[in-house]
Amino acid sequence: MMHPLEKFKYCPVCGSSHWVEHNFKSKACTDCGFVYYANPSAATAAIILNTRNEMLVVRRGKEPAKGTLDLVGGFVDMCETIEEGMRREIKEETGLDVGKMTYLFSMPNQYLYSGMCIHTLDADFLVRVPDDVKPKAADDAADCLWIPVSEVNPADFGLTSIRHAVERFLEERLWEKY
Repeated sequence: MMHPLEKFKYCPVCGSSHWVEHNFKSKACTDCGFVYYANPSAATAAIILNTRNEMLVVRRGKEPAKGTLDLVGGFVDMCETIEEGMRREIKEETGLDVGKMTYLFSMPNQYLYSGMCIHTLDADFLVRVPDDVKPKAADDAADCLWIPVSEVNPADFGLTSIRHAVERFLEERLWEKY
Protein backbone atom coordinates (compact mmCIF):
# COMPACT_ATOMS: atom_id res chain seq x y z
CA MET A 1 0.00 0.00 0.00
CA MET A 2 1.21 3.50 -0.82
CA HIS A 3 2.27 5.63 2.14
CA PRO A 4 -0.53 8.14 2.91
CA LEU A 5 1.94 11.00 2.40
CA GLU A 6 3.69 9.61 -0.70
CA LYS A 7 2.57 12.50 -2.91
CA PHE A 8 4.10 15.06 -0.56
CA LYS A 9 7.72 15.43 -1.70
CA TYR A 10 8.91 18.44 0.30
CA CYS A 11 8.86 19.43 3.97
CA PRO A 12 5.96 21.89 4.49
CA VAL A 13 8.02 23.82 7.08
CA CYS A 14 11.42 24.37 5.42
CA GLY A 15 10.86 23.11 1.85
CA SER A 16 13.61 20.50 2.03
CA SER A 17 13.48 17.50 -0.29
CA HIS A 18 14.84 15.38 2.60
CA TRP A 19 11.26 14.46 3.50
CA VAL A 20 11.26 10.75 4.33
CA GLU A 21 8.96 8.11 5.74
CA HIS A 22 9.25 8.21 9.52
CA ASN A 23 6.84 5.34 10.20
CA PHE A 24 3.64 4.00 8.65
CA LYS A 25 1.61 7.13 9.39
CA SER A 26 4.18 9.90 9.30
CA LYS A 27 6.96 11.58 7.36
CA ALA A 28 9.88 13.53 8.82
CA CYS A 29 12.27 16.16 7.56
CA THR A 30 15.90 15.16 8.15
CA ASP A 31 16.94 18.84 7.85
CA CYS A 32 14.64 20.71 10.26
CA GLY A 33 13.25 17.75 12.25
CA PHE A 34 9.55 18.43 11.52
CA VAL A 35 7.37 15.31 11.72
CA TYR A 36 3.88 15.21 10.19
CA TYR A 37 1.35 12.51 11.08
CA ALA A 38 -1.37 11.56 8.59
CA ASN A 39 -4.20 10.95 11.03
CA PRO A 40 -7.62 9.94 9.71
CA SER A 41 -10.15 12.60 8.81
CA ALA A 42 -13.45 12.55 10.68
CA ALA A 43 -16.48 11.65 8.58
CA THR A 44 -20.12 10.85 9.24
CA ALA A 45 -22.84 8.61 7.86
CA ALA A 46 -26.54 8.65 8.75
CA ILE A 47 -28.88 5.70 8.64
CA ILE A 48 -32.12 7.65 8.38
CA LEU A 49 -35.32 5.69 9.01
CA ASN A 50 -38.94 6.75 8.91
CA THR A 51 -41.61 5.12 11.11
CA ARG A 52 -42.37 2.55 8.38
CA ASN A 53 -38.75 1.34 8.71
CA GLU A 54 -37.79 2.63 5.30
CA MET A 55 -34.17 3.71 4.94
CA LEU A 56 -33.34 6.98 3.21
CA VAL A 57 -30.45 6.46 0.83
CA VAL A 58 -28.94 8.74 -1.78
CA ARG A 59 -27.50 8.00 -5.17
CA ARG A 60 -23.97 9.36 -5.49
CA GLY A 61 -23.75 12.19 -7.99
CA LYS A 62 -19.95 12.38 -8.00
CA GLU A 63 -16.94 10.10 -8.00
CA PRO A 64 -15.85 8.01 -6.26
CA ALA A 65 -18.55 5.39 -6.87
CA LYS A 66 -20.80 7.76 -8.85
CA GLY A 67 -24.25 6.27 -9.44
CA THR A 68 -24.14 3.81 -6.54
CA LEU A 69 -26.18 4.05 -3.35
CA ASP A 70 -24.79 5.85 -0.32
CA LEU A 71 -25.83 6.96 3.12
CA VAL A 72 -26.15 10.67 3.77
CA GLY A 73 -22.91 11.95 5.26
CA GLY A 74 -19.50 13.37 4.60
CA PHE A 75 -16.45 15.00 6.12
CA VAL A 76 -16.58 16.93 9.38
CA ASP A 77 -15.33 20.51 8.99
CA MET A 78 -12.66 22.09 11.17
CA CYS A 79 -14.03 23.57 14.43
CA GLU A 80 -17.19 21.46 14.08
CA THR A 81 -18.34 18.65 16.38
CA ILE A 82 -19.11 15.32 14.78
CA GLU A 83 -22.80 15.87 15.59
CA GLU A 84 -22.76 19.33 13.97
CA GLY A 85 -21.07 17.83 10.92
CA MET A 86 -23.70 15.09 10.71
CA ARG A 87 -26.58 17.59 10.93
CA ARG A 88 -24.93 19.87 8.34
CA GLU A 89 -24.40 17.00 5.89
CA ILE A 90 -28.03 15.86 6.28
CA LYS A 91 -29.22 19.43 5.61
CA GLU A 92 -26.87 19.90 2.62
CA GLU A 93 -27.72 16.59 0.94
CA THR A 94 -31.45 16.29 1.70
CA GLY A 95 -32.71 19.64 3.00
CA LEU A 96 -33.86 17.96 6.23
CA ASP A 97 -33.41 19.45 9.70
CA VAL A 98 -33.14 16.58 12.17
CA GLY A 99 -33.34 16.34 15.92
CA LYS A 100 -32.16 13.35 17.90
CA MET A 101 -29.35 11.25 16.51
CA THR A 102 -28.18 8.00 18.08
CA TYR A 103 -24.51 7.07 17.72
CA LEU A 104 -24.20 3.46 16.51
CA PHE A 105 -20.54 2.66 15.76
CA SER A 106 -17.49 3.80 13.82
CA MET A 107 -15.91 2.37 10.70
CA PRO A 108 -12.39 2.98 9.30
CA ASN A 109 -12.30 3.81 5.62
CA GLN A 110 -9.95 4.63 2.78
CA TYR A 111 -11.45 7.18 0.41
CA LEU A 112 -9.81 7.77 -2.96
CA TYR A 113 -10.04 11.48 -3.73
CA SER A 114 -8.16 13.30 -6.50
CA GLY A 115 -5.81 10.36 -6.85
CA MET A 116 -4.96 10.29 -3.13
CA CYS A 117 -5.93 7.77 -0.52
CA ILE A 118 -7.59 9.69 2.32
CA HIS A 119 -7.92 7.68 5.51
CA THR A 120 -11.15 8.47 7.34
CA LEU A 121 -12.95 7.34 10.46
CA ASP A 122 -16.70 7.30 9.81
CA ALA A 123 -19.04 7.84 12.76
CA ASP A 124 -22.36 6.16 11.98
CA PHE A 125 -25.62 7.48 13.44
CA LEU A 126 -29.24 6.35 13.45
CA VAL A 127 -31.67 9.18 12.73
CA ARG A 128 -35.44 8.70 12.91
CA VAL A 129 -37.75 11.01 11.01
CA PRO A 130 -41.53 11.22 10.51
CA ASP A 131 -43.08 9.60 7.43
CA ASP A 132 -44.15 12.92 5.96
CA VAL A 133 -40.66 14.41 5.47
CA LYS A 134 -39.80 15.21 1.88
CA PRO A 135 -36.05 14.97 1.28
CA LYS A 136 -34.68 16.72 -1.82
CA ALA A 137 -31.37 15.59 -3.30
CA ALA A 138 -28.75 18.36 -3.27
CA ASP A 139 -25.00 18.90 -2.97
CA ASP A 140 -23.33 15.66 -4.11
CA ALA A 141 -26.50 13.54 -3.84
CA ALA A 142 -28.12 12.94 -7.26
CA ASP A 143 -31.29 11.35 -5.88
CA CYS A 144 -33.00 10.44 -2.60
CA LEU A 145 -34.75 7.08 -2.26
CA TRP A 146 -36.76 5.40 0.49
CA ILE A 147 -36.10 1.64 0.60
CA PRO A 148 -37.78 -0.74 3.08
CA VAL A 149 -35.11 -2.08 5.44
CA SER A 150 -36.06 -5.63 4.39
CA GLU A 151 -35.13 -4.78 0.76
CA VAL A 152 -31.84 -2.96 1.38
CA ASN A 153 -28.96 -4.72 -0.41
CA PRO A 154 -25.51 -3.78 0.92
CA ALA A 155 -23.95 -4.73 -2.45
CA ASP A 156 -25.69 -1.68 -3.98
CA PHE A 157 -23.54 0.68 -1.88
CA GLY A 158 -20.36 1.71 -3.70
CA LEU A 159 -18.13 2.83 -0.82
CA THR A 160 -16.57 0.03 1.23
CA SER A 161 -17.06 1.52 4.71
CA ILE A 162 -20.67 2.46 3.92
CA ARG A 163 -21.38 -1.05 2.61
CA HIS A 164 -19.87 -2.51 5.80
CA ALA A 165 -21.90 -0.12 7.97
CA VAL A 166 -25.13 -1.12 6.20
CA GLU A 167 -24.22 -4.81 6.55
CA ARG A 168 -23.58 -4.38 10.27
CA PHE A 169 -26.79 -2.39 10.76
CA LEU A 170 -28.81 -5.12 9.03
CA GLU A 171 -27.01 -8.12 10.60
CA GLU A 172 -27.39 -6.71 14.11
CA ARG A 173 -30.96 -5.54 13.40
CA LEU A 174 -30.11 -2.21 15.02
CA TRP A 175 -33.40 -0.56 14.01
CA GLU A 176 -35.04 -2.87 16.57
CA LYS A 177 -32.64 -1.90 19.37
CA TYR A 178 -32.75 1.90 19.11
